[in-house]
Amino acid sequence: MIRKLSLLIAGALMGASAMSIIYGPPASSANAAGAQTYRQLAIFGDIFERVRAQYVTPPDDKDLIENAITGMLTSLDPHSSYLNPEAAQDMRVQTKGEFGGLGIEVTMENELVKVIAPIDDTPASKAGVLAGDLISKIDGDEVRGLSLNEAVDKMRGLVNTPIELTVIREGADKPIEITIVRDIIKVRAVRHRVEGDVGYLRIISFTEKTYDDLQTAIKKIKAEVPDDKLKGYVLDLRLNPGGLLDQAISVSDTFLERGEIVSTRGRDSKDIIRYDSRAGDSIDGKPLIVLMNGGSASASEIVAGALQDHRRATIMGTRSFGKGSVQTIIPLSQNGALRLTTALYFTPAGTSIQGTGIKPDIKIEQPLPDELKGRDVSRGESDLRGHIKGEKEDDEGSGSAAYVPPEPKDDVQLGYALELLRGEKKDAAFPPDPDKAVLAQ
Repeated sequence: MIRKLSLLIAGALMGASAMSIIYGPPASSANAAGAQTYRQLAIFGDIFERVRAQYVTPPDDKDLIENAITGMLTSLDPHSSYLNPEAAQDMRVQTKGEFGGLGIEVTMENELVKVIAPIDDTPASKAGVLAGDLISKIDGDEVRGLSLNEAVDKMRGLVNTPIELTVIREGADKPIEITIVRDIIKVRAVRHRVEGDVGYLRIISFTEKTYDDLQTAIKKIKAEVPDDKLKGYVLDLRLNPGGLLDQAISVSDTFLERGEIVSTRGRDSKDIIRYDSRAGDSIDGKPLIVLMNGGSASASEIVAGALQDHRRATIMGTRSFGKGSVQTIIPLSQNGALRLTTALYFTPAGTSIQGTGIKPDIKIEQPLPDELKGRDVSRGESDLRGHIKGEKEDDEGSGSAAYVPPEPKDDVQLGYALELLRGEKKDAAFPPDPDKAVLAQ
């Protein structure tokens, strides 16, 4: 999956941002294991047996093996992992855009569960959970010592049952107790509204519903505003952690008439797959502004990168998360799965955004409210321990503040975009000059 950190498990988006999933069969062995490899495996087997036989309390064999696998995969990068049958099933359910739980996007930081962002209109957001909160206890039990999956398992439960989270919040004098009632989380992939004479489209995540929801939203906007009155569209990808690769391609294709959307390149230099757009622009060539910030990751970055390289849209906001890797979901026996980083993706201009993110054409910072000032609300792939270093990554790294005000009237980035579309403000980067596209047409 393409994700910043994101792993959708039990009603919680896990990881920092986006997931793009490619389901595929196990790949053939690249190299046969050598004698040294088998000697190391023999050491592993010896240690496993000694632990089983001599540890102070009888360990669970299944847990030992799963933890060993998890350790191996997490040593590779932050996005490779083993999914046991339960987790694999959760992932399959959640890519459909509907799941049960609290509605939070989380990762692990300093042995605590860190909230990347609560999902809009979910029990977590309504209960007051904020991005950056650190969950230290779940129903009174310490989070320290648990894996991310184990912590999420504890947050799972029957619909309409309460759960109490103990939250450490920067600026708070003491831990905060928050009670949340679990519910079915139905993620609406696309939200839309009309801002006077501008169509506003917000893609929340890239699930199986995204493309269809986007087409429906565009049709509704067209029905509400006459074509001669419609100034253009704003495509809001802020705080979008990503999702399915095929949906990112379809969303990009919605606004493009032709050309490459994205390419993926694997371990073998010959292992290159290119995805091209088809004729047909669903918004009929109307001006388009894409909003992004440090919460825009993976699939979001594929869309922004394609539209930017083709000069189809003006990208506005702050630097994106910078997750330029692709994870393949490989089904395993007993219904488990292996999520393995197998490729990097490249924008149409041949640029890898891994560890660097996408730089906006127009940089507009979103002021933070007083309660968030002084807090670290920045998000970036380059900040993740063990991340794959991008070919163009430098000390500046990737990411930026991941904050969007809940009220449109306070949204400086959106306001600037609306003024540009209405001609109330001028900027050299808008509208984009198609003759300056950085790729051959």
